[in-house]
Amino acid sequence: MGQPESREHRASEQSELPPGQRLQRGWPVTHYGPVPKFKPDRWEFRVFGATADGDKHCWNHQEFSALPFSSVVADLHCVTKFSMLGAEWGGVLVRDVVALAPPAPHVTHVMVWAEYGFSSNLRLDDFTSGRSLFATHKDGELLTAEHGFPLRLVVPHLYAWKGPKWVRGIEYMTADRRGFWEERGYHNIGDPWKEQRYSYQEEPGDGPEL
Repeated sequence: MGQPESREHRASEQSELPPGQRLQRGWPVTHYGPVPKFKPDRWEFRVFGATADGDKHCWNHQEFSALPFSSVVADLHCVTKFSMLGAEWGGVLVRDVVALAPPAPHVTHVMVWAEYGFSSNLRLDDFTSGRSLFATHKDGELLTAEHGFPLRLVVPHLYAWKGPKWVRGIEYMTADRRGFWEERGYHNIGDPWKEQRYSYQEEPGDGPEL
C-alpha cells in the first residue's frame, strides 16, 4: 500500500489558487510590530459603535471562550502572494457574535480593532459571511502568539490582512473608513480572486478617498 495523502496534497487538489498566488507548505509568520503579551485578567472583547441597542457589549476572556465553538475549513491567502490551503480553523463564528450584539439597521461597515491600535475595515456583508470566524485554533491546536493568540479574525474570501491577529473588538460604522493598511496603500476591499492588492487598483466606489 502507498503512503496516505497529506492534508496539504488533498487541499491542493480540491482548491484553486487565486491569481498571482503560490502554494505554501507550512505557515510563515508575518506581522507588523511586536507580538503582544496576553494578559487574561485584562483581556476584553468589545462590540461598540452603532449597535442596535446603542450600548457597548463586552466579554472577558472566560466569557468569550464559553461562546459556541465552531470549525471552518478554509484557505488563507496572503497579499505577499502565498496561499495556505485547507486549514481547519476553530473558534467563534462572526455571525454568533453579531447575533448577540447586532448592528443598527443603517450599519454598512465594521472596523476590526486589534492590539496596539491596529485596525482593518470590512463591508458588513463580508464580515458576516457564514465562514467568517474569530479563530482560537488551527488544525485542532491553539494558535501561537505569533499567529494571533488568543484571537484572530479569519475571512476566507478576502486577503489575510483583512483578518487581523490579536483582535480586541469590532466597531459598527454607518460609513466606510480605512483601516491601518488601507490608509497605507492596500486595497480597500481585498478580494484575492480579483487580485485587489493595492489602492491604485481601486475602482470608483471601492472605498473612501485617501
